This record gives sequence, C-alpha cells and structure tokens, in this order.
Amino acid sequence: MAENVWDSKIECMPLKELKDLQLKRLKKMVDYVFRNNRFYRDRLKEAKISSDNIRSLKDIEKIPFITKQDLRGFYPFGLVCTEIDDIVEVHASSGTTGKPVVGPYTKNDVELWAEVMARSLWANGLRKHDIMQNAYGYGLFTGAHGFEKGAQKIGAVVITISSGNTKRQITIMKDFGTTALVCTPSYSMYMAETAEFMGLNPLKDFNLKIGCFGAEAWSEEMRSNVEKRWGIIAHEHYGLTEIIGPGIVSECKYKKLHINADHFLPEVINPDTGETLSPGEEGELVFTTLTKEAFPALRFRTRDLAIYYEEECECGRTLPIQSRIKGRSDDMMKVKGVIVFPSQIESALMQVKDLSDNYQIIKTKKGEITSLSVEVEPTENRWKEGRIEELEKQAEEEIFTILNLHIPVKILEPKSIPRSIGKAVRVLDR
Repeated sequence: MAENVWDSKIECMPLKELKDLQLKRLKKMVDYVFRNNRFYRDRLKEAKISSDNIRSLKDIEKIPFITKQDLRGFYPFGLVCTEIDDIVEVHASSGTTGKPVVGPYTKNDVELWAEVMARSLWANGLRKHDIMQNAYGYGLFTGAHGFEKGAQKIGAVVITISSGNTKRQITIMKDFGTTALVCTPSYSMYMAETAEFMGLNPLKDFNLKIGCFGAEAWSEEMRSNVEKRWGIIAHEHYGLTEIIGPGIVSECKYKKLHINADHFLPEVINPDTGETLSPGEEGELVFTTLTKEAFPALRFRTRDLAIYYEEECECGRTLPIQSRIKGRSDDMMKVKGVIVFPSQIESALMQVKDLSDNYQIIKTKKGEITSLSVEVEPTENRWKEGRIEELEKQAEEEIFTILNLHIPVKILEPKSIPRSIGKAVRVLDR
C-alpha cells in the first residue's frame, strides 16, 4: 500500500475520522475568516453564523455561498485574510469574461499546494525516476506551476518548456526521454499530429508512459483516443484557481477521481435551488477550503456538474470520489427542448472511425431559438476517399443516438480548424 499511496495516513483514513477532521478544520476556518476579513465577517454576521453554530458538517448549509462574481467584485485582494507582506506568490484566472479571479498564496499555501499535487501525481504513477514535460502555459494561470511543485516534491525531473512551439516540444520529448506529459488533452493530440508530420511514430519513438491532463472538459472517447495515439495511460486532474489550482481532485490507477477532502470540503447542490444533495445524486460541485491562509473560500459555487460518492476504492484510498465533470451549468444549451452539453457531442463524434479529434460546435441564436451545427475534420486518408456526405450522415446519426436531436454536421478539410496550445475552443457563438 505504501508504494501506491503518497500519504496513507490521510488517503486511507476511515471516513468517520476524515469527517471529524473536516468538522474541526471547518470550525477553525469560520473563526479565521471572521477575524481576518471584513467581507466574510459581514456575510457571517448577516447569516447569524459563528463557529459555535457549526456542530456538524451539515451545519455548513447555514453559511452563504460565494460566487465568481463575488470574487471579481473584490478584485484584486479584497478577500485576502493575511497581511500583504505574508503573500509570496500570486496567480489568476484568464479573466476573459471580466476581471480575473486573483489567487494569492502564503508560504504555507505554497507548501500545501505542493503536497496535494505530489499526492495527486503519485496516484497517477509519477515517481522520482520520471521525466515530466510540463506543457501547460507558464504565467498567471495555475496549471503549470501546480504540476511543477508536485513533481519536484516527488523528486521527478521537470522540463519547464511551457506550451507552444510544438515542433520543439516534440524534439525535446524525444531527446530528453520524457516519460510523463502534462498539458490539456486537446494539445496532447495536436502534439501527436505534429510528431507524425515530423516523420515520427508517437507509439514507437518516445518513452511516454503517463499523461496528466486537465483544464478542459474531455470525454471518455477522447481519453481513449489520446491513450491509443500515444500508447500511454491518461489521467484526469480537476482544479480551480478559486480554490488552489490543480490538486483538488485527481485519479488513481483505477481512474477514480479522489477528492483531497482533508483540505477541500466538497458538497453537491441542486444548481437551481441551492439544496444540498445526497451522495450519488448529480448536481453542482461546491468547495470550501479548510486550510488555506491567504485566500480561503467558503462554499464556492463551481458551476461544474458531477456526482459525489463516499465509498472505498480498489486502490485502498478512502478519500471520497467524484464523477468526471458532465459539464458546466453555464455551458449547458437548450435546443428544441433538449438539454445539450458539448461533451455529449464530442462523445458522439469520437464514435465515428474516420473523424479526427478536431471539431467545433457552432451555436446560433435567432430571437429565443438556439440552434447548433458541428464542423469537424476527417482523417487525411478518409478525406482523399471522397464521399464526404456519407461521413456527415454517419456523424449526424451518432449525435442523434445520444441526444435524440438532429444536428447538422459539416466535414471540413483536414487541418482547417485552428489548433490550440491551451484550452481548446469547442463552442463558437455566431
């Protein structure tokens, strides 16, 4: 067991002991934010909540939610609970739809981040002898930095190459003997495509064994394609700038997503009513940080839809499990009365043998009516064969099988859809 688990004391802790620890830390956190931040103090006073009111974990429901809009409203440091002098590192979200969410870290926060990332990467199979190519973009985004900290704590070699310059990525991967690749899943497929363009075989000319992917939604069918293309085991990571970055949730060797719930208390709620749901019910994920210093979050609404489970895993971990993210509540589209998530369309497209992994969903709205269409590339060989209408019809039938909805599909020439070195843009609003 010790070989498979980074910290068996925590990761294999009986559930009752874990919940006792969560309750102790939650009470402490409520006291902490009340003393150190005016916004939280006002919120808690208004709700008539103090740590004395928190007698069980269910009492967390008395605490108001916090949203991304709240965080942006206090940009940049309005929710910090320490002195500015205690902050040693700052990250931020992209801010593409408004002010970015700023994530400050104390020295203890940085150490916590390295610890949960080491725990996560160890569960993926990363070890000291590995060479990890970090192809997430370095900058304010948390991704690259979290993976670097965790891998270095394990003792693995980190190639700090960042994203982009894809031909150089491939050369470095081959020359350095990279064994683990971390990036977005869509970029890993673009890298495989580039390797083939350079005359290399992703299955034979590299030493890759592990892929650690996150930062964008991807279907099981996409995971299967990544694994087949590179000959690796592909693991998912889930994180949020608002909570800590990557390191909140990651997979064990059985591909179960374990929540580091000793530091991040999970809930699942009805996204419409805010009502707390029971384990096994699908709803919106909510997280509370239990040990963060600079930038704690009480009941942060993620808008991500998933299911929470409390069951022991085959790997021996007792940390609670969440399902893969079905989608974001704000990514959900209603077309002719049918609820549609981009991941469902991706799943359908991946069923069609002669389609590539490059696609875009085109969303158009006329008045109150939303309609969708799909643009997708075929493989090079299939494009040369012609009879493209047959392939379009096949793709439309697969989508209909999943959604019971007719969505037109247009086949485009290979390499005509823009590639992404970061998060792939899957939905275009026209």
